[in-house]
Parts: sequence; structure tokens; C-alpha cells
Amino acid sequence: MTLRRRLPVLIAVLLTACGSTAVQAQAAAAWPGSASVQVADDANVFGENLSGLSFESAGVLWAVKNGPGSLYRLVPDGPKWTPADGWQDGKALHYPGGSGDADAEGVVVTADGIFAATERDNDHNSKSKQEILRFDPDGGSDSLDATGQWDLTPDLPKSDANTGIEALSWIPDSYLTAHAFADQKTGKAYDPAAYPGHGTGLYFAGLESNGTVYAYALDLNGTGYTRVASFKSGFPAVMDLEFEPGTGHLWAACDDTCKGQTTTLDVRQGAFTVSATYNRPSGMSNYNNEGFAIAPQSTCAGGRKTVLWSDDGNDDDHALRSGDLPCATP
Repeated sequence: MTLRRRLPVLIAVLLTACGSTAVQAQAAAAWPGSASVQVADDANVFGENLSGLSFESAGVLWAVKNGPGSLYRLVPDGPKWTPADGWQDGKALHYPGGSGDADAEGVVVTADGIFAATERDNDHNSKSKQEILRFDPDGGSDSLDATGQWDLTPDLPKSDANTGIEALSWIPDSYLTAHAFADQKTGKAYDPAAYPGHGTGLYFAGLESNGTVYAYALDLNGTGYTRVASFKSGFPAVMDLEFEPGTGHLWAACDDTCKGQTTTLDVRQGAFTVSATYNRPSGMSNYNNEGFAIAPQSTCAGGRKTVLWSDDGNDDDHALRSGDLPCATP
């Protein structure tokens, strides 16, 4: 969400100032990693609108831009990240058949491909179009047509075209079943076998308009889906979600609307609930950070691993910044 699109969320913050949001802010702890952050890109590589981030590996980071909708494959260049060869300008994202300009807000890499969350078609930017799209990054030279499409609009609360799905993550079935995650649809423990064709995990979409997270089993062979659960992120708006396999935390990130705070959520009595709230690193200004990604556990060195934020506003001509977290975050 760009600077010009924040008014609905700011109103939500004001409306909740005497409720849970205010209490949560008082209880927020210091960022558990280093206080300092560094720029992680060269000046004006991306410009404005860089949004979701997702690590594929220690050497590959995927990023999406929401306007125009684009996908970037990034590789490390010393302490910075730079577009890989052939990805300097990103690849334009379209709906199946090549239509539209998919407003990509969140991205996640799974065993089943690269998935992006969109809140609208930029060619018709006054209409909400809350979808999850799958892309094959090798499927085109300078643009990509979606190879899978799941329209969640009828299942989600009505949202403004600029305040729909902003965040996307994926959690494997093995973790969910080991932690007795509850299926709110059936009222029983989540059973992956009840959702044939869904792959090996659930997709978690975060809604900007209300800060709620929705867990879906997607029919990867078609366009169908089933909502398995929903829960609060701890914020009035959620901008990105990141599952951290090494600790089992699901992180929720909010932008400058919430002064750059993050929460961790863990499964307790079958449901994801907020286990901690953290302020942004004290050395980082209150940027419009819409993307948040944690490097794989295999990259741990000296008990630390890298964390990246993407700044939608490209403040000071930079859209990526890096910090760190302990490899065993409480």
C-alpha cells in the first residue's frame, strides 16, 4: 500500500486506539535482534511499490511489486541483493491467458511453485479482486501469465480495492498436525487427508482492512479452495506474513501504520495466537515496510540470521533493508 492509499488504515488505527491495539503497543518488547539496520540494495533499483518478500534459499530471494505488478528474482551481491540476470526490470504479472496487471502484494515460495497474493487488477483499480495466483518463473521472457488462480473475494470480508489481501505465507501440514492445529470448519483437529489435491500445506492470507489472517486449503488442480481457519494477527492491518520453520513462529508484520511492529503467533490450544509483540529495530526509521522475510536457518552464523524489509515508499532511494534475529528467537 503506497503513501496515498493509507487513509482507510489510519482511520482503523484511530478507531481502535482505546482497544487492543493500544494495549498491545504498551506491551511491545524491543526488537530481539540488533538495533541497527543497513540498506540492502543499490539506490533506485526498484523505485516505489516493492511489497512482499520470500526466500527460496540462502542464495535466492523473490520479491513482488504491486504497481505495475512484477516479480523479481534477487541474488546476493555482498551484503546487498540485486536482480538476477534477465530480471533487472522484473517480470510483469498477468492473470491466466495474459490479461490484466496483477497488483501483487505478497509472495511465497513453496514446493508447489511461486504464489502471489493480489488485491486488485491494476487495469480496473477501483474493484476489489482478492486472489492467490501461481506463477512459473521460467514461463516467459519478460512477463508471466498465472498458471493457477484462486479467487477468494467471495469468501473474504468486503474490502476497499486498496485494502485487500496484503500478506501471504505457507505452513506445511507436518507442522500443523504436530501442533494439533484445529480445523474451524470441521470443529476437529486438522486432517490433511480431508482436502485432497491441496498439496502439503495451507496458505495463510493476511487482510489489510481488518488485520485478520485466513488459512486456506487450495485445490492445486483447479480453482477451488476451503477456508480452514481464521485468526487475528494482533494488528488492525497486516502487511506481510512469514513462517519461520526454525522456531515455529508465524510472524505478522505491520507497516508505519503500527510503527513497524511485528508479532509472533504460535499454535496454542489448536489456534494461532499472539505470543509476542516487537517494536521495529531502534536504528530503523518508521518506513512504509510492506515486506518481511527471514533467511533460512541454514544461514545462521554466530547465532544470528538475516532479516529483510521492503519499503514500499523507496525512502532515501532504497527499497530493501537488512537486520538480524537470533537463530533461536524466544
